[in-house]
Amino acid sequence: MNRFRKKLGLLFLVLITILCVVIIFNYPKLTILAGYSAKNMNSSVFIASRGVNYTDHNDNNFAPVHLADDTVDYKKKTATATVFGLKKRKAIYREGLGSLLIDDSFDENTPVLIPNRVKKPSGLSYPYGELDQKDTVFTNIDYDKVNKTVASIFDLKGEDVQKTRAVLVLYKDQIIAERYTDGIDKNSKLLGWSMTKSIFSTVYGVLQKQGILTVADKAPVKEWQNDARKEITINNLLQMNCGLEWEEDYGSICDATKMLYIDADMTKAQINKKAIHKPNEFWYYSSGVSNLLSGILRSKFDTYQEYLDYPYREFIDKIGMHSMLIETDMAGNYVGSSYSWATVRDWAKFGVLYLHKGNWNGDQIFDKEWVDYITTPSPTSEGDYGGHFWLNAGSFYPDAPRDMFSANGYQGQRVFIIPSKDLVIVRFGLIGDKGVDFNTFLKNMVSAVK
Repeated sequence: MNRFRKKLGLLFLVLITILCVVIIFNYPKLTILAGYSAKNMNSSVFIASRGVNYTDHNDNNFAPVHLADDTVDYKKKTATATVFGLKKRKAIYREGLGSLLIDDSFDENTPVLIPNRVKKPSGLSYPYGELDQKDTVFTNIDYDKVNKTVASIFDLKGEDVQKTRAVLVLYKDQIIAERYTDGIDKNSKLLGWSMTKSIFSTVYGVLQKQGILTVADKAPVKEWQNDARKEITINNLLQMNCGLEWEEDYGSICDATKMLYIDADMTKAQINKKAIHKPNEFWYYSSGVSNLLSGILRSKFDTYQEYLDYPYREFIDKIGMHSMLIETDMAGNYVGSSYSWATVRDWAKFGVLYLHKGNWNGDQIFDKEWVDYITTPSPTSEGDYGGHFWLNAGSFYPDAPRDMFSANGYQGQRVFIIPSKDLVIVRFGLIGDKGVDFNTFLKNMVSAVK
C-alpha cells in the first residue's frame, strides 16, 4: 500500500511538473490571447454597441481566442478576460479615444485629452452629406448581376464559411447595392484593422500638401542618427521597404502581437529593430512601421492636443466620416496600424475621396499626385503594395482591373477603389481570402458595369 501511494504521489508530482512547464511555456500566449479577447470585447460593446453574447459568438469565437472568458462592467465600461483563470487582462473605454488594453502600471484615473470633433450637417445627399440619395438608374449597369454578385459573397442559411457582414457598392458616387448580415446595419461601426494604415497614409498626404513634410524627408528618429538607419526616409516607411527587422505573424507570438497586446508605447516597437537590408532592397509588411509613422506625426506638433485633432480636423471630419474613431495606446499615440472604427458608409466615403484624387466636393484634401504616389508599386513588392495601400498592378486578383487599389484589413476588411470603372466596393467580414473568392466577386461586379 505504501509503495502504491509513493508511486501515486510520484505520478502526481510528475503531472504537476508537466502542467507547470506547459503553463510557463504558454504564459506569454495566454497574455496575448486574454489581451485580444478583452480589447476586442470592450471595443465591440462600447464602440460598436454590440452585446457580450453577440461578440462571444461572432467576433471572439475562433481558436484559440475562444478559450478566453470575458466579463463586462457596463457601469465602469471595462472588460476583463482570463484564459483558464491563469491570466487576467483588462480593457477600459474612454469617450473619444475608444478602448484601451491596459497593464497593472496604468493609472485609470489620470485625466486625458480627447480629439475635438467638428460635425456640422451639410444639407447634401450621401456621400457628401447626411441626406438620402435620390434614386438614380444607370442604363449601363446590370442590376440583376450586381445583386446576385453581392448575394454570392454572403453565407447561405446554415453556412458559416464566407462570414461576410456587409457589402456596399458605389458607382459614380451612387449606391447601387448595399447588404448586411443579421445584427449589422448601416449604423453599425466596424473595425477596419489594417485599413487604418491607409487612413494614416492619407494623413501623410495631407501633411505633404500643407508643406509640413515630404515623403522624401529622412525619418526623424533620433535613435537612428548614428548608424545606417539614418538614411531611411518617410517614403521607405510608407512603402514598407525600410529594411528593418520585423516579424508579422498573427498565428504566433511575434513582434506585431507583442506590440498590440503588451507594449505601452506602440510607436517604439519598430524603432529599436536593426537594419537587415538597405532601404528599397527588401519589402516586408510591418505594423510596427505604421505605428512608428504615428509617432513621427506626433513629433510634428507642439502640443498633444494638436496631434489628437489633426487627422480629424484636416481629413476625417472634412469628408464627413463622423462615425470614425481611431483608438490610442497607453502612451496616448494613435494605433495607426490597426484600430479604427466606422460605419460601412463612412468607409465608402474614404474610397470616394481616392476615386476623385483627393477632391471632396470641391475641397482638395490632398494633392491629386498623392494618388499616383500611393499606387506606385514599392520596390520588390511584386506590384502588390504601394504607399500603405494594396495594389493590383501585379495581378494579385487576375480577373480584376490592374488599376484597382485598396485598403485592406485583417479578416478580409476591404475598400476597393477601381478608377477605370468609377467603382468603390466595401466589404466587411470575419474571414479573408482563405474563405472568400474575392477574384470571382470582383470579376463579376466589374463585368456588371458595361
